[in-house]
Amino acid sequence: MAAGGIQGNQMKEARVFGHHAIEIVESATQITGTTERGCCLYVGEAGDVTVTMESGASVQFRGVNAGTFLPILITHVTNEGTSGDMKLVAIF
Repeated sequence: MAAGGIQGNQMKEARVFGHHAIEIVESATQITGTTERGCCLYVGEAGDVTVTMESGASVQFRGVNAGTFLPILITHVTNEGTSGDMKLVAIF
């Protein structure tokens, strides 16, 4: 994903701050914009969330509190193991 406003070698550097965010649905087969790099996750409602990491590994985070920012790099959020309407936001 080309990051607007980031040029040259900065595209290869570790990301510290988000520059874009989109709401995602829990059943997303692939989060828009994660074909080259994953995104971090904000969880607006408490519950469990199952994700696919940038590495391809699938993992479930249990008991995530409302208002939690997960500093992980993911490409997918799956229905299976994900609690109801968690109001998830992908941060790039």
